[in-house]
Amino acid sequence: MSGTPEFEFVKTAACRDKKVGNCPEVATNVPGVVALRESTRPDSIVTMTASDWATLTDAVKAGEFDLSA
Repeated sequence: MSGTPEFEFVKTAACRDKKVGNCPEVATNVPGVVALRESTRPDSIVTMTASDWATLTDAVKAGEFDLSA
């Protein structure tokens, strides 16, 4: 394989509604890598390790990134 891996991005169920115009997408099909992108900017991809993804999602669940605070 050469170049960028072929990520298979998915959206959350809430974002599959055609009325929702912009959603984060996640790909976990490449072993050891989690890729993120915004549906309106599909060429801008951020990657991280599975461990970093777990740390991020734990922090989100704990409210560390609550923008309403």
